[in-house]
Parts: sequence; C-alpha cells; structure tokens
Amino acid sequence: MILKTLYIVRHGQTDLNKQGIVQGRGRDTDLNAEGRSQAQSFFRAYKHILFDKIYISELKRTQQSIQPFIDLGIPYEKLSGLDELAWGVLEGKPSTPENKAAFMKLLREWLNGDLDSKFEKGESPNEVKARQLEALEIIMGRHEEKTVLICMHGRALRLLLCILLNKPLTEMESFPHQNLVLYKVTWDGDKYEIVDFNNATHLK
Repeated sequence: MILKTLYIVRHGQTDLNKQGIVQGRGRDTDLNAEGRSQAQSFFRAYKHILFDKIYISELKRTQQSIQPFIDLGIPYEKLSGLDELAWGVLEGKPSTPENKAAFMKLLREWLNGDLDSKFEKGESPNEVKARQLEALEIIMGRHEEKTVLICMHGRALRLLLCILLNKPLTEMESFPHQNLVLYKVTWDGDKYEIVDFNNATHLK
C-alpha cells in the first residue's frame, strides 16, 4: 500500500543556468522566460493532481516554478533543507576552463568517497545531507499529506534521491536532470521507489 507519493521537480531555467554560470544556495535568481514557460507546461500537465501540500526551498526560483499550483490555494511551506548545495567562491563565476576544471576536480573527489570536500565558503554533500534529513523528517512526518509536490535544485535533488533510495552519496550522478524535470517517488512505509524517472514529457 502506498502511504505517500512525492512529485519532486527541479526549478525552471534561470539566466545563470542558460549561461552555464554556477548557481548555488548563495544566488537567489529569478526564472527567465524559458523557465516561466517550463513552469506553465508542468502546470498544464499536472494541475489535475490533488496535491495536499507543496514544499519548496527558500530560493525564489523554486516558488516561481510551481506558483500556478500555489495560486490554486494549495498550502505551501519553505524548507531551507531543500536549498541548493552552496558552491561557495565558485558561485556566480563564469564558466571558464579553470572554473570547470575546479568543479570537475571536486566532483571526482565526491565520487571517490570524499564527501566532506567542498569549495571555500561552500557546502559538502555530507552537510547538505544533514539538512535534507531534517527536511525529510518534516515532510514524511505529516502522515495526513498523502500527495506532495516538492520543488528544489539540481545537485540537491541528486543527493536527496540517494538518501531516499538508501544509496551512497557517491552514486549521485546516476540521477540525470534538467530544468523542471520530474521524479515521482512512492513510500510504502518501508521503502521508497522511483516510479517516474527523470520525466520531461511535459516539456515536449
């Protein structure tokens, strides 16, 4: 028996996404025209779902991505545990060969098991996991909320899916995503299962 269903989406496109500029917890950017269009496409495809609650990060791009659902009167809550990983000194920096190399080096460290590694003033995967577990405790502790919409961020989404599926965070790259893509996850009281993987049909 399914006790709870989570519809987890990444926020729509921002100008920094489009330009390949690193955008983490420290960049509170708006959706661009493409992102707003993605938000409308997602709403048209899923407005028939009777969501009991919406959870978003404290960054406005997540609220803008699912605002049409909020406008229906569905209650929503901001949880800082859903914020994007902080990329520290790399945030807002252009995608130069040096910055790309630094990013790839850090990613290799993570995938090799150094999950405490981070950029200066940034966050490690283990630090993000700690706050995600707090957010999950809130979301999953509300048993009356059976169908939930969660809007969050790319790297944070990969880490959350590892937590839900009980995989090591070193497997984070096994969850591809793009702007406003959907992962639908069910909870039967014992385990989580992805029933819709990286679904982008609403964006076609």
